[in-house]
Amino acid sequence: MSILCLLFAGCKKNNTEFANVNVRVSDFSITQEDINSKEDPASYNPVKAITLAFFGSTNYMAYMYTQYKDNPSSYTTFGTFSANVPVGNYTIVAVAYAYNEGDNFALTSLTNAGYSSERPRETFCATQEVTVTSSSTLSLEVALNRISSMLQIVSTDERPAEAPKIRTSFSKGGKGFNPTTGLAKTDNGFAQTNSPSTGVGGNIAVSLFPFLFTDEETMNITIEALDANDNVLITNTVNGVPFKRNRKTILTGQVYTPNNSGASFTLNTEWLPDHNVSF
Repeated sequence: MSILCLLFAGCKKNNTEFANVNVRVSDFSITQEDINSKEDPASYNPVKAITLAFFGSTNYMAYMYTQYKDNPSSYTTFGTFSANVPVGNYTIVAVAYAYNEGDNFALTSLTNAGYSSERPRETFCATQEVTVTSSSTLSLEVALNRISSMLQIVSTDERPAEAPKIRTSFSKGGKGFNPTTGLAKTDNGFAQTNSPSTGVGGNIAVSLFPFLFTDEETMNITIEALDANDNVLITNTVNGVPFKRNRKTILTGQVYTPNNSGASFTLNTEWLPDHNVSF
């Protein structure tokens, strides 16, 4: 569980009473391959950023700040925040997520957050109602749950030199989510392109993290092998792939062989009971 410890000390500015707030985001729940564990944000390597926000009535944002693990100047202790907000009632939103250079993540309201850059990342989120007073000390325990699903594509055939990129298209889901529900804002699907680090002649493995419109969704996945100029060389489509939040779905098969040659994918899922799909 995530522990948000809020300590309050009162003061006044322009006749408005404020409270100094110290927020510590501690352990959050991680479920992977049927293993439940607690991880501190500082020790869970995939989490590279944490955004914390206080929203008042009508989505008024009293405070928001983001810490980046790889930028020590953005924090004293990763996961510990200090804020000065007016006394009142708030909804806290805490989002912990993977982050790479070039990512563009935004949290704009209690119902809107997501990535305007190409790739959504592994994401944890929690909301909590809190009343800030000038005289009380308040400790809260909030479970920061993984709200993204995961797709891993593993090739059983070798990557040819002329195909350095893979484009994956989801027929459903999205790159943005509602922080209050943890579900995708839209169900229109999206596509992202990866350049696997595997060299020529190796078997690739690509991981993607879609947000689902419902807790469980079945969708079609299109996998395209691209050349250096993004021209499509080979297309494979896997129909009826099941997804669930906080579950990893693994597609294993011949990425660089067309469907009509008899290629097939096997599908395994982790974090929840397995599914197998063939086509």
